[in-house]
Amino acid sequence: MNQPQNGNGTLNDIKDASSAARDKVVTGVKTAAHDAQDYLSEAGDKANEAISEARTRFEDSLRNARIDLRKLEDTVLAHSRDAARQADVYVHDNPWKAVGIGAAIGLLAGLLVSRR
Repeated sequence: MNQPQNGNGTLNDIKDASSAARDKVVTGVKTAAHDAQDYLSEAGDKANEAISEARTRFEDSLRNARIDLRKLEDTVLAHSRDAARQADVYVHDNPWKAVGIGAAIGLLAGLLVSRR
């Protein structure tokens, strides 16, 4: 089935980009947590100067993780808005298909609810 498409790409492209961004952030957060663990164990072996350096590096890692999470949030919101616009265009271009799809979904939901 063809996905609605405009100059910004298909919905699958949006999902792939969102998934890639999420994977990048998850990897960054895991790396930050691992680095933090290393810094803290390193700090336990050294004097106050090392603890201060470890704390600084830990704070930098957390700051970077927060920045990555904000970027992911912005990316997801942008892709969601784009998907909503594409759906709106599709519905306006194909109103009877949209009505048929909505009716089919409503029928399936009604059947599932009535079985319980």
